[in-house]
Order: sequence, then C-alpha cells, then structure tokens
Amino acid sequence: MSDASTHKLVIIGSGPAGWTAAIYAARAQLAPVVYTGVPKQDPGPVLPGGQLMLTTEVENYPGFPEGVTGQAMMADFQKQAERFGTTSVMNDIVRCDFSKRPFTLTTDEGNHVRAHAVILATGATANWLGLPNEMRLATSGGGVSACAVCDGALPTFRNQPLAVVGGGDTAMEEATYLTKFGSAVYIIHRRDSLRASKIMQRRFFDRPNAKALWNKVVVDVIGEGHIEGVLLEDTITKQRSRLDVKGLFIAIGHTPATRFLAGSGVKLDESGYVVLANRSSYTNVPGVFAAGDLADSQYRQAVTAAGMGCQAALDAERWLAAEGVH
Repeated sequence: MSDASTHKLVIIGSGPAGWTAAIYAARAQLAPVVYTGVPKQDPGPVLPGGQLMLTTEVENYPGFPEGVTGQAMMADFQKQAERFGTTSVMNDIVRCDFSKRPFTLTTDEGNHVRAHAVILATGATANWLGLPNEMRLATSGGGVSACAVCDGALPTFRNQPLAVVGGGDTAMEEATYLTKFGSAVYIIHRRDSLRASKIMQRRFFDRPNAKALWNKVVVDVIGEGHIEGVLLEDTITKQRSRLDVKGLFIAIGHTPATRFLAGSGVKLDESGYVVLANRSSYTNVPGVFAAGDLADSQYRQAVTAAGMGCQAALDAERWLAAEGVH
C-alpha cells in the first residue's frame, strides 16, 4: 500500500522524456509529480522543458507536418500530462537519498519529498562558447544552433555557407550532415589537427563543399536578427579575420545534468551519464529509472527521449505493482 505522504512516482525533469513518462504514468493512475526545474546556466542555458526551449523550429518530430516551435511542443506535452492528473512543481531537486525506501528527495528550497519510485529525466546541456551574441542568436532563432541534425535542414540554411565549431566525432558527423544542405561547410578548430576518428574525418573531407580553418577560435558572432558571420582569432598569430556564414553550429560536446545525483548511489559512466541496464530504463538502484539525454550520449533527439520516457513509465508501473504499491 502507499501512504498519503509519499508519492508513488516522482519525475525529475520536464523535457520530452519527463513529460512522456508523466503522460504514461498518469494514465496508469500513478499520480506522478513532475519537478520541472528552474531556469539557470549549467553550463549552458537550462530551462524547464529542456533543450527544445532553445529550438525555434522542430521539423523532424512525427505528427507535425508543418513543423512546430520547441516551446509550443513542450507546452502541449505539459498540458497533455496535466490533463491526466500529473502535478507540476517548479523546483529543482538538488539531492537524492536512495539508500532506503521510500526515497527522499531534497528541493532547492530545502523541502524533503518522499517517493516510492523516481524517474530521472533532467537531460543534458549543450556546451556553448559562452559569447553574448552566440546565446542571443541561439535563443532567438537567429541561425546559431547546438544540433545540426535537428536544425540543419531548415530552409534558412539551404545553399548558404555554414560553420561548425569542434574537432571530435560529433563535430565531424554534424559537419558531414550539413554538407547536404550548405553551399560550403567550414570546420573551425583551435588546433591544426582533429581528434575525430580518421574515418569520420574522411567522410567529411571527401565532400566537395567541405572546408577546414585551422588554429582558429570564434571570438564573436556577427549579426542582429540573424547571423551574418563570425569573428575569428588565430590561436598562433592572434590575428583576427571575418568569415561570412549564415549558420553556426556548436559541436563541442554535452554535459549530462546529473550533478544532483552525487552521493546518491546511481551509477554514472566516466562522462557523467546514467548507466542503464541493457535496453531498459532500470538504473543500478531498484525503483530508480532514467530516460532521455542524461542516459543517452548517442542519439540526443526529442523523439528518442520521448520513447525512453515511455519505457521508464512502463518499467516504473510494473516495478511498483510488484512491490505492492498501489
């Protein structure tokens, strides 16, 4: 049985994974409580609703043939979850005690929340350069993005010069994808060689519109309503130059939002992502599940995060039933 002071299920995070988990859990009459988080910089912009809140146009999510803004999509996810009885709380969970059940979660205001089961869905944040104009244009739909696969096919980037900042496999994958659309795609890298695998480099440089700018860093993003170019600085000579581009894609990695799990006992990999059991949502702690980008360093798409949220809710429902919590 479940006592009234302990929630059956708490979901931490309010992106596609968290809200999808809430929809499934609410329909299963688990009365889920979603802790949405609060806006902050950690290390990039973190908003309730996840990274889609920084995406102006979403064209690759099934069911939206004309596209949809990330903000509108997340608002609809929330409405759908709340329609079935989900409770939303705009607080951060800053500490988790999973050593005994019911679990105890601590909010940013110092309140303690008890739960029989928990779904972790706080996602990951893209690493940004930290330039004021970069963030202004990223949040306004001005042609700066941290996901080429999400945004690169938009009409605004077609047949235009584009730039990717980074030097790893992700940067190569993003840049290669963009060569399908851009008139020229520049890799901007602070050194004279890439750390990406040779095969990923070859795939990019085999494209006729692939270009590299070595020993360069972006020190400013130029443009008012939309990006017009970037200001580059040579890491050796310190000489500055302008590169005219109509799109800038930052591919310098992601940071999973898992610092609040320090000391909780939940197993993380060397990069800080939650480790899952096989293809399930089960963590190493019974009753604690995970979904979305905090457990996915590979795909990082809204649709895959939503699918993982569905898995987590189904796994949590079955686990609670087996534990006799109803």
